[in-house]
Amino acid sequence: MRIPSTDGVELEVHDLGGDGPPLLLAHATGFHGRVWEPLAAHLTGFHRWSIDMRAHGDSDAPEDRPLEWYGFADDVLSVTDALGLEKPFGVGHSKGAASLLLAEQARPGTFSALYLYEPVVVPEDFVTDRNPDNPLSSGARRRRDTFESFDSAFENYASKPPFNSLHPEVLRVYVDHGFNQNPDGTVSLKCLPENEADVYAHGMSHHAFAALHEVSCPVTIAVGVEDTVPAVFARQIADALPRGTVASFPELAHFGPLENPSLVAASILDAFSTVK
Repeated sequence: MRIPSTDGVELEVHDLGGDGPPLLLAHATGFHGRVWEPLAAHLTGFHRWSIDMRAHGDSDAPEDRPLEWYGFADDVLSVTDALGLEKPFGVGHSKGAASLLLAEQARPGTFSALYLYEPVVVPEDFVTDRNPDNPLSSGARRRRDTFESFDSAFENYASKPPFNSLHPEVLRVYVDHGFNQNPDGTVSLKCLPENEADVYAHGMSHHAFAALHEVSCPVTIAVGVEDTVPAVFARQIADALPRGTVASFPELAHFGPLENPSLVAASILDAFSTVK
């Protein structure tokens, strides 16, 4: 379904089914809402929804606003309002995790509880202005955006890092719904490399860390290997939250929810079991 957000953006929102309290899933940069399907299948007892954030998947990109991260918080709040979700649970990954935090900070009391896998939230000493020349932005601009077919894109990603770490079912969903088919039969990324690069350029320019003390709902900060950004800040984030806890997955990397969906889903169910 299509839902309006701010800045003239229309969002694609996916009803992933289920019965019970509402649960909203927010994806990482460069992905789309349907990559959550393999994990969401394990989240029994909830009605699951996921969003294609602005400039991702089948959602629009804003015309007159850069892809700074407060716009993603607008997307989250627009969806909760349009769907009439009352105190949903929130699950986010990377940029999506930060978006849920920013939404809760903008409108306290929106969520019953949050489960955030490696949110891109950095202490104030690390906050910068927009930086289009950071390594992630530079890499995104160099990304190959067109392949001969869906299968050739899948085979390419499955053969090299970092996408070869994704569960095969997740990778298949990512490719099948993350590319458009062109008239000549080739397929091209829906999330344009220049848009992905702009998202990364703003990744350390928001101030979610400074307002962590304002987040009153229970928040689980999940983390994989802890020696890289943003994982290195996970325990500081949890400590700064009034009701923050840590779930550790030393066998997983930054794509953890997409690497082992069933394992992370079990942790989500455990974290939310005392809140429902």
